[in-house]
Amino acid sequence: MAPPLDPRLVRASRPARRHLVVSVALAAVVAACTVAFALLLARVLAGVVTDPALRTPDVWGPEAAGLVAAAAGRVTGTWAQQRLARTAAGGVVDDLRVRLARTVAAWDPAERRRRSAELHTVLTTGLAGLVPYLAGYVPALATAVVVTPALLVVVALVDPLSAVVIAVTLPLIPLFMVLVGTLTRARTERQLAATSRLSARVLDLLAGLPTLVALGRERGPERQVAEAAEAHRRATMGSLRIAFLSSMVLELLATLCVALVAVGIGLRLVVGEMELAAGIAALVLAPELYQPLRTVGARFHESADGALAAERVFEVLDPAEEAGTAAATAAAAATPAGAAGSAGRPLPAGPLRLDVRGLSVSGRDGLRPEALDLVVEPGRITALTGPNGSGKTTAVLAALGLIDHARRVAGSIRVGGTRGDGAAGTDLDGLDLAAWWARVAWQPQRPTLVAGTLRENAELFGADPRRLDAAARESGFDAVLAARPRGWESSLGHAGVGLSRGEAHRLALTRALASDADVLILDEPTAHLDADTAARVIGAVRERARAGAAVLVVTHSGPVLAAADHVVTLAGATTGVAP
Repeated sequence: MAPPLDPRLVRASRPARRHLVVSVALAAVVAACTVAFALLLARVLAGVVTDPALRTPDVWGPEAAGLVAAAAGRVTGTWAQQRLARTAAGGVVDDLRVRLARTVAAWDPAERRRRSAELHTVLTTGLAGLVPYLAGYVPALATAVVVTPALLVVVALVDPLSAVVIAVTLPLIPLFMVLVGTLTRARTERQLAATSRLSARVLDLLAGLPTLVALGRERGPERQVAEAAEAHRRATMGSLRIAFLSSMVLELLATLCVALVAVGIGLRLVVGEMELAAGIAALVLAPELYQPLRTVGARFHESADGALAAERVFEVLDPAEEAGTAAATAAAAATPAGAAGSAGRPLPAGPLRLDVRGLSVSGRDGLRPEALDLVVEPGRITALTGPNGSGKTTAVLAALGLIDHARRVAGSIRVGGTRGDGAAGTDLDGLDLAAWWARVAWQPQRPTLVAGTLRENAELFGADPRRLDAAARESGFDAVLAARPRGWESSLGHAGVGLSRGEAHRLALTRALASDADVLILDEPTAHLDADTAARVIGAVRERARAGAAVLVVTHSGPVLAAADHVVTLAGATTGVAP
């Protein structure tokens, strides 16, 4: 069974350590105020009941002030614990998100693609699962660890017999927590897995709805969506039923334990074997002893979710940090004295030149492309053409550093300036890829779109906001904006739901044309465009080239090929086993 608090979380995150210290300190304040309130209340009530001379308010002035102060201190401590816990949870999640982003940025692009689904889960639901864990479960655990032993010591001093009863019955709550968790874990996991599958199914159906509408098949899947939604509702209600029943069992057990203490105190008061003040104090403190464990039990599901979330986060962080430590050690041992280490050579300032020599990339059907020679120079438009499947898009991905190095069986890709020492260029493998991508505007055939506004998607990869309107006119996206009442502020759904494929293509083209990148890579820029819009796009691309940008265009279009300064034609793929 996983520990209640993952020690890696405390070691790895400074905000998590601060959060734990603050939670323990505030729990100590709450415990002290609770003890003071119980003892003062017992003294006042016992005096009022047993001594008629003490039944005037003037006698209890200091005690009344103490009661108010203790109650105020407890309320303030509890409020501060909850408020600061929520803030601290956000700080811990932000800290881990930054560490995850830095770790993933250092990965090989192929590794990022291979683990994209895992990374999406970790960065969204994984980190989100830590918020209720840190904001709810950790403070409750700190309170249970600090308050419960402190109150038990006070009860032992006031009434040893009640302390014995509490010490015997108190372990029953964590014991039942373990039993309930063990009995319901398998069923809960099955229900959560079913819920995840049903959610994914509904999301896929909704994401594909625009395509179904375009094909006239939108009425078919509605029954599947309704059935999936009903199954999703049943699974969710089943999980909630288990959670409520588990909480009810723990609440019932705690209530019976407190009742057992109260019965013992009442019987001893009746026969005169106990002072009234001690009995009242023990009776007031008894529920407070069980309450922290009841709270921990009520938040047991947050413990499980948080432990799973932490496990997912450290599945990414731990291997990467171990590998980084080993790599740094190996590099330190292999680097000559005085040599400077670097994550990649920087790019020179000014225009950039892309030089591809003898590039061959292996694929399922052979080499695509094979022995490609390509030079993209500032101020010129280079067109890459050839039959479908000849490797045009693969060549672009290789030039961007998005192809696994193992697939590049031959050739070199160099990026450099046009003069000075940078003219020779730097091999892509030794380049700072982040700096390279910051200098490139890439318009793929299937652009990346996210849930948000059109403006947010247009500015997603560094487009100049001041050039968006002009770029939209050049790409024909202004017609899309004109058809929407909110223009740039119109909202898109997941993966760009709300735009047709042609509209998404125009948005990606707008994004590229609005950038101030030194290198433009456009994949079929005039696809899905009418002749007039295509002519405007070609003119805009010419203007960018005349302004000094290096332009690479992948195209089958005759007008685009005619506008190019240099055309490179790929033949079909070479079949057979790649060397």
